[in-house]
Amino acid sequence: MKININNFSLLKFSNILILILIIFVQSCGIPTITLKDANKELPNSFQGSEDTLNSAKLPVEEFFKDQELKNLIDSAIVNNKELNILLQKISVSNNEILNRRGEYLPFIKAGTNAEVDKVGNYTRTGAVEENLTIKDGAKFPSPFTNFQFGLYSSWELDIWKKLRNAEKVAIMEYLASLEGKKFLVTNLVSEIANSYYELIALDNQLITVEKNIEIQQSVLEIINLLQQSARSTSLAVKRFEAEILKNKGEIYTIKQEIVEVENKINFLFGRIPQTIKRNSIGFTELQTNLMQSGVPSQLLQNRPDIKKAELELMASQLNIEVAKTNFYPSLSLKTGIGYQSFNPRFLLNTPQSMLYSIGGDLLSPLVNRNAIEAEYLNASAKQIQSAYEYEQTILIAYNEVMNELSRINNLQTNFQLKNEEVNKLIESTEISKQMFQSARADYMEVLLTQRDALDSKMKLIEIKKKQFLAMINLYRKLGGGWY
Repeated sequence: MKININNFSLLKFSNILILILIIFVQSCGIPTITLKDANKELPNSFQGSEDTLNSAKLPVEEFFKDQELKNLIDSAIVNNKELNILLQKISVSNNEILNRRGEYLPFIKAGTNAEVDKVGNYTRTGAVEENLTIKDGAKFPSPFTNFQFGLYSSWELDIWKKLRNAEKVAIMEYLASLEGKKFLVTNLVSEIANSYYELIALDNQLITVEKNIEIQQSVLEIINLLQQSARSTSLAVKRFEAEILKNKGEIYTIKQEIVEVENKINFLFGRIPQTIKRNSIGFTELQTNLMQSGVPSQLLQNRPDIKKAELELMASQLNIEVAKTNFYPSLSLKTGIGYQSFNPRFLLNTPQSMLYSIGGDLLSPLVNRNAIEAEYLNASAKQIQSAYEYEQTILIAYNEVMNELSRINNLQTNFQLKNEEVNKLIESTEISKQMFQSARADYMEVLLTQRDALDSKMKLIEIKKKQFLAMINLYRKLGGGWY
């Protein structure tokens, strides 16, 4: 339905009533939908503590004490390929805001046009041109040329806030992409820190195995001397030689794991494999940070994935309003002003060669609205889906924090017990060595005691590594670690 605004005053009152009736009928035909409110309720505390101090508030440079690790993190934030790819996607989301914002502003174009046209004489247009004189007896030119230039504007009036809501959706999606970037950064920081401490643990396991080989070789020398004096047998020599060879083989297994972890870190940097600088001395004596979990409700503000899910839920709610406006009429205005003439020398004659136009379109869907209804119902379904996803993200976050808090407590107790075990076995190793030299113990007791001591030391290093990983993971799962 098109309405020329110049003739708008000529519309009869009955026609206006018909238009109002069409709008009313359209609005009454909108399908009924159901919306879902997301449940954000969480317990009041973690493990009974209502202390609001939260380690997630600490920036990365304060949370991590190792300078080499902080240098690695800074480098990865700049050079990580996945993060740089995401930054470009965020730029696209930002540009979409400008695109949506421009849609509800008037479009103004400047243009020029030149064309030539020849119609048949035995057509309506040709017959008119054949008998038409323009001025001073001159005939209508044939072929007909046309030259024009001017300004042209079109504007869709956002009477139902469809375009403005679409812009808000774009803003929500942009903000969600920023939270997605924070989520990627905190995961990247966590992955680098985990790999760094895994690398240090492997270094310490390598040192432990090498030291154990030195101890076994010293015992082997004693066994060789005792064999020469007939106080030991070649069986003891062979068993210790086999044990040393087994541990030497373990060295190369650990070295391969070190190479793979270094390459993993280098991949996160977006660079070719090279040696990773790290501080590996005194690993088992290092103390992890005292972690403060705050209260569960702080997860809603600190976790980027929760904030991202919340923004996506808000965007899905606005999308319903956008889809709903498709049932209503749309009103657009078109205007133009310029000059037009069949001959360039008449083009700037004013007012003879001036042209102007103004008009409007009022369009409303009447039949076959299946596509509009489907889009509206889909928007409703996506809103419900987003609400469930938001609830699920909150639930996952809470469970992750609870698991890490429990893991930290259990690892602390486990480390203390294992440390005592290592000390006892170190003492047992020395005692068994002395008893073997005085013939009060056989070689198997020495061998098994050393084997148990090595296994216990390796497990102690593994537990210490798990303590650091649990600390890092809790920091991430509380919502810390992004810049």
